[in-house]
Amino acid sequence: MTLNTSTREPWLRGTLKQVPAVHRAVLHALELAEEDITRWCGDFTAEELNEGPAGVASVGFHLRHIAGSVDRLLTYAEGRALDEKQVAELKSEMAACTSTEEELAKLGVALEKAARRVRALEREDLEGERVVGRKLLPTGLGGLLVHVAEHTQRHVGQAITTAKVVRATRKA
Repeated sequence: MTLNTSTREPWLRGTLKQVPAVHRAVLHALELAEEDITRWCGDFTAEELNEGPAGVASVGFHLRHIAGSVDRLLTYAEGRALDEKQVAELKSEMAACTSTEEELAKLGVALEKAARRVRALEREDLEGERVVGRKLLPTGLGGLLVHVAEHTQRHVGQAITTAKVVRATRKA
């Protein structure tokens, strides 16, 4: 059976072959994140985006957190500390969303910017030392890049699960 490549996950589409494997995996994870979020949450109203059934974090929180955490983790990957704007954005991730279209657009812009930043790190040594947070916890560039991918996908999964619950209550 021949599958249309547009239905395959990004890592199975044969794209980005010129990009080193770790960077390619991160880029594919970011691409899949945007596709999955759009598929499962793109038709939400702002009210649905803000719902937190049974006390779980809302889909809107996950959208903002994905965008913000990718930015913060890549800042550490680039060997820099967070700036005041990034810290302020972290504190605002729980705020209510007013527009699904606006939140999806912001996420799209954040993921596009993240992809450019990941590509800019292609020539860096994956074993290069980095630090994370105020406590300057030690890690490496490779570990940070892998964490960008896995952390993003973790929150995509949480957003999709929450979206399914919200959607089920919509039909009830």
